[in-house]
Amino acid sequence: MSGWLVGFPFTSAPVSVFLTAEQGDRFAAAAAIGSIASVVAQAAFALAYARSAPAGWPAATLAGMVAFAVIGALLHALEPAIAASAVLAAGALLAALRVMPARGVDVDEMAAAPRWDLPARAIVATGLVLTLTGIAPLLGPRASGILSGFPLYATVLAVFAHRAIGSRPAAAVMHGLVAGLFGFASFFIVVATALVPLGPVLAFGLATVAVLCVQAISLTVLRRTG
Repeated sequence: MSGWLVGFPFTSAPVSVFLTAEQGDRFAAAAAIGSIASVVAQAAFALAYARSAPAGWPAATLAGMVAFAVIGALLHALEPAIAASAVLAAGALLAALRVMPARGVDVDEMAAAPRWDLPARAIVATGLVLTLTGIAPLLGPRASGILSGFPLYATVLAVFAHRAIGSRPAAAVMHGLVAGLFGFASFFIVVATALVPLGPVLAFGLATVAVLCVQAISLTVLRRTG
């Protein structure tokens, strides 16, 4: 469930809002297409981490980062349009779900997070949002959108679970992330298509409704299959 929860665009959505305010609707809409494409890179990260989890969290994290970087660079070079990005994202998520390792976890008690954990996450996430917003004109909209999709929260959750209770719970976090990314993709599909013609208020409002509806469906499916 924690992996599914961080499928919400907690960092990417603020980046998109700030890009709209600072760079304009067209720039932010183009970045949103990059965010849709980033779902493919996120699925690659999750699958690489989950498959590499038995080797330990450092190796799994490195494998996930390499997978994200390679797929992200490829998508940036190809520059798929909205429809192609959406199809690629859906296909990548469905494929990742099919080949994910078994996520059955028998854990009686999860170790308590240290007091500094939540503030540290907030600081890192805020830093990521501000950094991406600041360097977006240099990176361009596509690269900004792809980088904003890096699964920061999921990585933190997976590493913490990995260190505290083992590789299978960490893989389960990544399984939940993949399920939650359907909502992430839906949010940015709406932003990419609606931002320019409808304006930011209506576009982001519709995108929020979309992510909530899709996440409700994905949560129901996740519970039934888990």
